[in-house]
Amino acid sequence: MIVTFTPNPSIDSTLTLGGELLKGAVQRLESVTAVAGGKGINVAHAVHLAGVETTAIFPAGRLDPFVPLVQEIGFPIRTVRISTNVRTNTTVTEPDGTTTKLNGPGAALGREHVEMLEQTLIDALVPDVSWVVLAGSLPPGAPLDWYSRLTALIHDTRADVRVAVDTSDAPLQELGRHLGVPGAAPDLIKPNGLELGQLVGVDGRDLEDRARRGDYSPIIDSASRLVERGIEQVLITLGEAGAVLVNAEGAWVSTTPEITVVSTVGAGDCALAGFVLARQKGMDIPEAVLQAVSYGSAATSLPGTTIPRPDQITSVGAEVRKVI
Repeated sequence: MIVTFTPNPSIDSTLTLGGELLKGAVQRLESVTAVAGGKGINVAHAVHLAGVETTAIFPAGRLDPFVPLVQEIGFPIRTVRISTNVRTNTTVTEPDGTTTKLNGPGAALGREHVEMLEQTLIDALVPDVSWVVLAGSLPPGAPLDWYSRLTALIHDTRADVRVAVDTSDAPLQELGRHLGVPGAAPDLIKPNGLELGQLVGVDGRDLEDRARRGDYSPIIDSASRLVERGIEQVLITLGEAGAVLVNAEGAWVSTTPEITVVSTVGAGDCALAGFVLARQKGMDIPEAVLQAVSYGSAATSLPGTTIPRPDQITSVGAEVRKVI
């Protein structure tokens, strides 16, 4: 089983335009959709569609419209009641695949909510759990070092459970500062180039620009520094430039499958789900990286926050090679 933990979930509203977004203009939409979102929710959704058991943990209001949206997907959930409803994130997509995101403020957590969410997570670590995915931003009231604390708590409770973390900005930087704490280093992190730059203190835009030109060495060097500090695996997703996986045994680079980009929302989450699913099933690193890229690319070929089914995944045109 794969458990996901989403402390700052959202209702993802997608507005689809028939033409280019024009600032200050009045434009008509071709469609409007609303689905349950948040990185951990998206990962759980992809895992569920793949036929693998999953449970999603998140906070929600008493009559929160977010909860029935999750229940429609069909996987088990564990919630902690908070005083307000979860946020709404709005995505505007254009015909050429350009995506503009407007994220709402998160629902605040009190100390009692933090403690209840921690206990709910520990209670969810039943014997058949193999991975826990801690994902997304942190809401107001959550401690900035929460992902480090949760990782250590999971490792202390179940040393055999693998922990993956996908976050950014201050929570990601705080994670980096706590890598020396016993048990606090995740088994896997999934940054993009910008987030990798945040972690190691380099220009993330330069990392991504160089990757697009085929030079992955700065990304590999940066990720290797994190492996040396205790993170077992670093999976860097790079959009059209593919992905890079670095661990103590070397580095692998993957190109992307042949797809037409429709919306990039949720692509990184699906890539993470694809990788974790592969590793849980015993696939080797090249197979897992290929599946990660294939899942992420499939998500970009679908509208809004659409999570791909296994029959929508293709690796045609993608290639994985070990470079170190």
